[in-house]
Amino acid sequence: MIKKELLLGDEALAWGAINAGLSGVYAYPGTPSTEITEFIQQHPLARERGIHCKWSSNEKTAMEAALGMSFVGKRALVCMKHVGMNVCADAFVNSAMTGCHGGLVVVAADDPSMHSSQNEQDSRFYSKFALMPTFEPSSQQETYQMIGAAFDFSEKHQIPVLMRLTTRMAHSRAVVEVGEAKEQNALSYTKKPRQWVLMPVNARVRYKTLIEENKLFEQEAEQSPFNRYIDGKDKSMGIIACGIAYNYVMENFPEGCPYPVLKISQYPLPTTLVKRMASECESLLVVEEGQPMVEEMIRGVLGTPVQIKGRLSGELPRTGELNPDNVRGAFGLPQRETATASQLTLPRPPALCQGCGHRDVYTALNDVLRENYKNAKVFSDIGCYTLGWLAPFHAIDTCVDMGASITMAKGAADGGQFPSVAVIGDSTFTHSGMTGLLDAVNENSNITVIISDNLTTGMTGGQDSAGTGRLEQICAGIGVDPAHIRVVIPLPKNMDEIRRTIREEIEYKGVSVIIPRRECIQAAKRHNAKK
Repeated sequence: MIKKELLLGDEALAWGAINAGLSGVYAYPGTPSTEITEFIQQHPLARERGIHCKWSSNEKTAMEAALGMSFVGKRALVCMKHVGMNVCADAFVNSAMTGCHGGLVVVAADDPSMHSSQNEQDSRFYSKFALMPTFEPSSQQETYQMIGAAFDFSEKHQIPVLMRLTTRMAHSRAVVEVGEAKEQNALSYTKKPRQWVLMPVNARVRYKTLIEENKLFEQEAEQSPFNRYIDGKDKSMGIIACGIAYNYVMENFPEGCPYPVLKISQYPLPTTLVKRMASECESLLVVEEGQPMVEEMIRGVLGTPVQIKGRLSGELPRTGELNPDNVRGAFGLPQRETATASQLTLPRPPALCQGCGHRDVYTALNDVLRENYKNAKVFSDIGCYTLGWLAPFHAIDTCVDMGASITMAKGAADGGQFPSVAVIGDSTFTHSGMTGLLDAVNENSNITVIISDNLTTGMTGGQDSAGTGRLEQICAGIGVDPAHIRVVIPLPKNMDEIRRTIREEIEYKGVSVIIPRRECIQAAKRHNAKK
């Protein structure tokens, strides 16, 4: 039975995965991918079928666990934001070498314009690098259909598949027709056990096979229903539109596009279709969200001397999200006279919530450092507490990637910096801070680590934090002297105690850990509302 639902792109993907016979989703929360896993967690069929849907400690553990589920024949989904691909890259790239058994789809949600991210990296480069097929939907309905097709493709060719979303696709809504759910796969085992052991003697054989298989993957892309060549009368320009960018093109031509359009939503690049367009058109315009990957690729595959336009040539903006309006200029169409969001609203800089425990931590830390240490440096991390860089605190000096606070503080201390302070959240610590702390312990580095524990993954909406209730034991197990693992409660009434603790641990010549612990104010509100 078909029914219609109003769904986010993330939700359409999640529902499509459930209906495709999903057995497990593995993820670490990160905007704009978080809602995929949350939707599966809340879906009644997930509970009825026992679909695994607990959060992983980081993206690498998620990728590896999903690969293990695929090994025993089940369909598994991995979800992350684009920078999470950097964390899981080792397992991701090597999974193309092992192949898969049960269907395995890796979802990367890219964030052009950096709405909540450190960069605009394009995850398609990862799949190209790994020689892995990629699917990139252009609508919510296509997202729902495509995830099932991706699982089928994965099992047919015994290869993991990357599925790429972008922020606008993930977080916009549309009506989606939803069908019935398939049964889950039964437990089974691969008939190609050799390639799962990536010793050089096996990997060399597998790599040659993967190279050959990519020719077949390209043939599949040429014939894919998600890739379409739509002819047009005006051959002065051909348009290659990738994923959601196809919508931006078509919205500018409500009566039909006069130019030929090649819609690309499945990779490897369908070069035969690209060459056909190049042979028929005087110029090509490549419209793609993210970096100019396809624009660069076709410059290498075309023998026909044809002008190629896009982000590199300046017809489209080099950075940020595309939209119907900035794509419009590439067609020589006049800009619409409509008010933009920036013209209708006043900017409001982000800030730590009133009542947030991080506020008290930064207040105490600033008091101690400014009163006692002229050249103090504070290395921070990814989380709500990154907002401590802004007014009124101006409390941190760096924020680079998940877990970098501890290792950067260690490196600075190695170079003679004192005091060298790291600020990291509880979820980020278990994500990728623990190994840095082990390095510091092994060398008895003179650093002070503040694990600001708000008992949740606050920045992405309050998901469970992997180390809740165990941070002291984890730090002691890593080797921090228990006498220098200090817990404080960040409240204004405890400010003297917090300042005293920070001073004492900075003066200790070695690795010390301070854990300010108080529940996130937003999480507390939700918990009280449930009660």
